[in-house]
Amino acid sequence: MSTAAEQVPAPDELAATERTRLRRMRHKGSHRRADLEAVLAAGFLCHLGVTVDGTTMVVPTAYGTDGERLYLHGSVASRSLVQAPDATVCVTVTHVDGLVLARSVFEHGVNYRCAMIYGVPRLVTDPEEKLRGLRALTEQCAPGQWEYARQPSRKELAATALVALDLVEASVKIATGPPDDGDSEDAALGLWAGVLPVVTTFGEPVADPVLPADIDLPAHIADRAGRVLTGETVQA
Repeated sequence: MSTAAEQVPAPDELAATERTRLRRMRHKGSHRRADLEAVLAAGFLCHLGVTVDGTTMVVPTAYGTDGERLYLHGSVASRSLVQAPDATVCVTVTHVDGLVLARSVFEHGVNYRCAMIYGVPRLVTDPEEKLRGLRALTEQCAPGQWEYARQPSRKELAATALVALDLVEASVKIATGPPDDGDSEDAALGLWAGVLPVVTTFGEPVADPVLPADIDLPAHIADRAGRVLTGETVQA
């Protein structure tokens, strides 16, 4: 299994490997680190592909990043590492921006941004790095929450599984724009075609039912209400 880079990457580029080489629809692909960082910054949920007890599993889990590595929370990943410490995993992050509704079903599609990351993860055991990783993960989900809430105790840290994956072998694909059949024979059918945007937003915060009435909503959470999480403006 070859994962060696075929060329030395530029500072802002990820090396193309056999796993990340863009073979189909190359015009939608990218190995630019800035594009990878943008996809990761736009969310906090990924899907982790691992093999556990001889069975392939794809597990949704939260993530955080410090720009150099991805931190993943989850016991399934740690079980996989114990069984096969040198096994490669695959992590994907996807944001759906719109449904592309064409004049023919064949031309239908999805506008999206996605990243695929390969690597051999490691279990984070150093207490200081674990704190940094958990902070990155917490701030990825809810900026400001790490300093606001009580931070993990030594016992809680010991009971928490955190995995680190270097952002070295990865690729990005981005699809945007209207249907491709505007200049085809189907354009004469007189059917509507365009993009139905998909936008994910935060709703209004819902307080814990047992929360005392005199505890105010913190500003960093109030500021997130109504904000778009992953959507982009998509023109039909």
